[in-house]
Amino acid sequence: VQLQAYGGGLVQAGGFLRLSCAASGRTVSDYVMGWFRQTPGKEREFVAAHTGGSRTYYADSVKGRFTISRDNAGNTVYLRMNSLKPEDTAVYYCATQTRPGYEYDYWGQGTQVTVSS
Repeated sequence: VQLQAYGGGLVQAGGFLRLSCAASGRTVSDYVMGWFRQTPGKEREFVAAHTGGSRTYYADSVKGRFTISRDNAGNTVYLRMNSLKPEDTAVYYCATQTRPGYEYDYWGQGTQVTVSS
């Protein structure tokens, strides 16, 4: 599975961005797809996840502001980020979990999101 994340950029606080992550090489519609983020010197943290069955999960820090969704084919996952804050600045990674109950095993290359105050 190859994952290609894109859509990052520079935005002012209060603005929005939509990240996309396209999967290729294998259909991932039945798998969990998630978004994570990482800033220098910190561990990568969970942001949001979307199961093959359309359940969604969010980190407390983004609930009510971010929305994860998938296209009809299930091979592209989106992260709509509203009301962005400077603390949302990070490299955002998408990942998929092809084996239920195991770690996320395929990762995209990351896309930088910078929120200016």
